[in-house]
Amino acid sequence: NSSELGSSSFILASIPGLESSHSWLASLLCCLYVLAVGSNCAVLLVVRLEPSLHTPMYLFLCMLAAIDLALCSCTVPRALCFYWFQSSEISFGACLLQLFLIHSLSAMESSVLLAMALDRYVAICHPLRHAAILSTATTARIGLLAMARGVLFFLPLPLLLLPLPFCSSRLLSHTFCLHQDVMNLACASTTPSLVYGLTAILLVMGLDALLICLSYLLILRAVLGLPLWRERLRAFSTCVAHLCVVLAFYVPLIGLSVVHRFGKDLAPLVHITMGNVYILVPAVVNPIIYGVRSKEIQRRIL
Repeated sequence: NSSELGSSSFILASIPGLESSHSWLASLLCCLYVLAVGSNCAVLLVVRLEPSLHTPMYLFLCMLAAIDLALCSCTVPRALCFYWFQSSEISFGACLLQLFLIHSLSAMESSVLLAMALDRYVAICHPLRHAAILSTATTARIGLLAMARGVLFFLPLPLLLLPLPFCSSRLLSHTFCLHQDVMNLACASTTPSLVYGLTAILLVMGLDALLICLSYLLILRAVLGLPLWRERLRAFSTCVAHLCVVLAFYVPLIGLSVVHRFGKDLAPLVHITMGNVYILVPAVVNPIIYGVRSKEIQRRIL
């Protein structure tokens, strides 16, 4: 006896057996959210107030911080309402808006990480031309291009889900909405949505990851061409922070994709944990990584 729910609502996932611990889970999630907001706002403020930091690397870092703030703010407050006030339903429209924001902001973050890899490549391989190639105007245009790319590639996702009927089960796998999660609940053919979603991910995140790897191969070749090991270590050490940020973004992304693809029989705890790791880990660790690696940011914060 399945009934078409159409554009009603979905049910956010809960962890069976841990309903009594929702307040503790919410407190942990809230602490991580406050840490993410505070640290990313600190990065934005420091770069804004310190003229010496108005360089492409730190401007891209500001873009990354702004994206992380937006990504956390469109997911964590709704999850806190779920844990604290047992508000488990999310309307169809709000769910589509949330999944669009999550995927488009993730695409923007991937684009900015690629731009930061380009910045490191130019700084190491063409240091004398760095200011000319990556001027402030060029950096701003790259930021606008990253934003437009994320919106244009992932705007069709909610539009493809909009006309689908949703039958019987409305239970999501996370405390927020993701495209594949919502798509699996439809009781009609989802082939167009599946094909487009996979294509968009490959053309954005997949291509970005490939180009980042290519840029680091070129950087590694240039670094190994230096005569002294001390010079090689000094040159490559400027890339350590960016490499850590790239891993902090792509490892949870790949892990969440694997769980969605092959982990349908896994416990709900795994799905919810991987989802929260994907949303919160980059936002929490990115400013900490750059704060530890950048003496300029440390000095200004102190």
